[in-house]
Amino acid sequence: MHTTILTLGALKEAGYISKDIKTELRDNLIAALQSKRTIFPQMHGYQDTVIPQLERAILSKHNINLLGLRGQGKTRIARLMLHLLDEFIPVVAGSEINDDPLAPLSPYAKELIAEKGDQTPITWLHRSERFFEKLATPDVTVADLIGDIDPIKAATLKLSYADQRVLHYGMIPRAHRCIFVINELPDLQARIQVALFNILEEGDLQIRGFKLRLPLDLQFVFTANPEDYTNRGSIITPLKDRIGSQILTHYAADIKTAKKITHQEAEKLEDRACTVHVPELAKDILEQIAFEARQSPYVDHKSGVSARMSITAFENLVSTAERRAILNQETTTAVRFSDLMGMLPSITGKIELVYEGEQEGAAFVANHLICEATKTLFESYFPKIEKLKKQDQQTPYDAILAWFNEQRSFELADESSNETYNALLLNISPLKAFIQTYQPNIITEDLPFIMEFVLWALVEFKQLSKSKTAEGMSFNDLYNKLLSGL
Repeated sequence: MHTTILTLGALKEAGYISKDIKTELRDNLIAALQSKRTIFPQMHGYQDTVIPQLERAILSKHNINLLGLRGQGKTRIARLMLHLLDEFIPVVAGSEINDDPLAPLSPYAKELIAEKGDQTPITWLHRSERFFEKLATPDVTVADLIGDIDPIKAATLKLSYADQRVLHYGMIPRAHRCIFVINELPDLQARIQVALFNILEEGDLQIRGFKLRLPLDLQFVFTANPEDYTNRGSIITPLKDRIGSQILTHYAADIKTAKKITHQEAEKLEDRACTVHVPELAKDILEQIAFEARQSPYVDHKSGVSARMSITAFENLVSTAERRAILNQETTTAVRFSDLMGMLPSITGKIELVYEGEQEGAAFVANHLICEATKTLFESYFPKIEKLKKQDQQTPYDAILAWFNEQRSFELADESSNETYNALLLNISPLKAFIQTYQPNIITEDLPFIMEFVLWALVEFKQLSKSKTAEGMSFNDLYNKLLSGL
């Protein structure tokens, strides 16, 4: 429909047909499915699970409850539903509640049309303005959501409190013909949830004794965390019964999908002080940390581990390398394995610990998760390290361990230049030969990272020892500490 149409009469002549929002979403979804158009392009990992359920709910014209742990993209899904709305819809000019010119609801719109007829002015509302979002907090009131009597309006217009024109509409009436999202629904007090009953079913609004027959046209999308049901509140049963579809969301099922989400959401700074190369293995370890956290005995599984942890950790990882390059006045650098320690603030702030984790401390748990991720991924790159071996049994790691046995110490400084860092690692000839044997296709830029990765893994598998020094990390033969102590 052309937005140059500015009167009710011209709208009728153009043959405009009103649709309720659920029909609008349904029709546009059918058209998108028929044309094979991707409807939710940014929701990686949901193509075979959440999205088909969501499409069925829209086809069924249901209000929707998205149930899942934090950081699973529930609000993002609701916002992407905007793309299934018509680009523009006509609205009675000056209407507070987006009155449809062909089906007005408010006294204002009805009176205006009765007065001006086909000359009633109309405006056009873009779909970007048809999204309302409210975080459910305990202090939300019925007046906030539905409305209340406005004494100032009554005094200004010299109206009786019995006149409907003294009403001030809340967020829900103002979202007429829009998508309305209530986040964290269980946090909404039970008496406020009761106020939503009639809106979901009959369309009645009850404000301070007024019973208004306003058949509001909304697409409700609620979000909730299953942990909320026990910690802070619950969705009362009658309200839950009025929500057509409850859809369970989930975290990425594999590292490949998780990497896509992190890459999409991480802050892309165009004005970084230098070029930072991030090896794919570094990205894999970063995502594996989240997978380890979701099954760690130190982390509260009910609370979940948000995808935001990986996103902010990636940003910190790149910034750690960037900071070092700035200090060394370098224009290019690469992420080092030790740079993973720069992600600790992003990890400790994003995980909820159980009692055992609190006893150990957040920093210990974060370090533990990095170590577990290292051990998990190591065996997908290199031969398994046996805990016990027979006497005189040879392993692929013997030459590396022998090299460290001959050294007094080997230290990698956190802030060393690229040239110094690379030279130190490449000097370990058995380690370089080992990687060339088992990972011959590693690109040159990734070689130092994967060499350090092997050293950290050998420490975790009790083949080498490491200790923190004033400038960085020292790697030694496993028995070096014991012998030096004696």
